[in-house]
Amino acid sequence: MSTGFDIEALRTMVSGVEQGSFARAAIELGRSQSAVSMQLKKLEQQAGARLFVRKGRGLVPTEAGEALVQYARRIIALNDEAARAMGAVVAPETVRLGLPQDFYDDIMPATVERFSSLHPEVNIAVHAGNNHTIHEDVTAGRLDGAIAFFPKNSGVTGELLCELPLYWLAHADYTQPDEDTVVPLVLFNHRCLFRQTALAALDGSGIRWRAALTTPSLPAVWAALRSHFGVGVRIGHSVPSDVVSVDGRAGLPPLPPVELRLLGSGSARPLARDLLAVLKDQAMKLIGHPRQGIQG
Repeated sequence: MSTGFDIEALRTMVSGVEQGSFARAAIELGRSQSAVSMQLKKLEQQAGARLFVRKGRGLVPTEAGEALVQYARRIIALNDEAARAMGAVVAPETVRLGLPQDFYDDIMPATVERFSSLHPEVNIAVHAGNNHTIHEDVTAGRLDGAIAFFPKNSGVTGELLCELPLYWLAHADYTQPDEDTVVPLVLFNHRCLFRQTALAALDGSGIRWRAALTTPSLPAVWAALRSHFGVGVRIGHSVPSDVVSVDGRAGLPPLPPVELRLLGSGSARPLARDLLAVLKDQAMKLIGHPRQGIQG
């Protein structure tokens, strides 16, 4: 007996996976949660396999579920392409872009502007969040293309774009503390690569430190550094003019560089490939050299 997957059920499944919540998918699609549950159950019956398992308060795809999500995206794209060719009105296609907050002011708008000039009818959903979640979102298919930081020689899949140095940064009027002074740090939340690198370097050098401020927001990091809260670690990109490198002061240890990698979801959609090409082009134009005068 042949199996024909329900196209609207496939849309529901893809939306739930991309948003990380079937409750949010139900709201976006204008359906009740019970209707969404029935659609997922119908897909499992059609597939003859368990597609999702409960994790905490949500559902996560099984191996079979992840495979069907990849096919579903292609099926939906072909269905909508055929509908448009026949003159039917369908919802605009969406591509999902991810990047660290460091690049929100320049690479993000440059990429969106260029991609929109090539595909003015396509919606672009931008996720500018924590670096450690970006790779997970690409792997899970919630993002079509992204750039993210990784440790040097990480061996992570994706294309290596460049290596970028890390800097100890503080306000231009930062006063070098005594050797016995505990270094006040402005840090991102746990799992931040820059946070982990800074703490490993300090601990390895036997330098005492304290967390003066912890935040998930890059603007909050800049505000804290500009308000003399302490020292932070970032790349030399989009650094405020009154924040400078304090490398070498108070015996601060050297920091290893990080890799910047281009990540793709493996989607066969031409739009996803175009997004990656534009993102790579804009990233390489705008990254690579710290701003003039960052060295303190």
